[in-house]
Amino acid sequence: MPKFLDAVKGFGVTFGTMFKRPITEEYPEKPGPVAPRYHGRHQLNRYADGLEKCIGCELCAWACPADAIYVEGADNTEDQRFSPGERYGQVYQINYLRCIGCGLCIEACPTRALTMTNVYEMADDNRSDLIYGKDKLLAPLQPGMQSPPHAMEPGTTDDDYYLGRITGGKEVAG
Repeated sequence: MPKFLDAVKGFGVTFGTMFKRPITEEYPEKPGPVAPRYHGRHQLNRYADGLEKCIGCELCAWACPADAIYVEGADNTEDQRFSPGERYGQVYQINYLRCIGCGLCIEACPTRALTMTNVYEMADDNRSDLIYGKDKLLAPLQPGMQSPPHAMEPGTTDDDYYLGRITGGKEVAG
């Protein structure tokens, strides 16, 4: 008798869902909402004046368990300044064929240069297009930002950038 009741319970779930209205998701045309803390595609951030936050330290590449990140640092000069410090990430690549989305690279970044966005659509039909370079990863220039290379704000040091004293291309009293 108990086996018969188990079968009836199982059919109860089937009959309970059989008469519910189906939920149709129109994904490609109308993508649904994404959770605010979802970890999707990476982004290399900029300071308020447009200089890059990445200092080419390669800590993100060392922290990546899948070996999906390649960083090649270079020295800034007074004529060619891409970041406020001594160095910048000249080559920055993330191989999304290897990336497991763990976020360890985000935790390792000392300048918060690397963050993850809510963008989840990264599928492609070509393997080489899934290796994102610096051109795809850099945050777009916002109004008031100047495209690097350019000099730091007059009278500031790299500490002013790292401590958040630069906003909108102008120094904030701190």
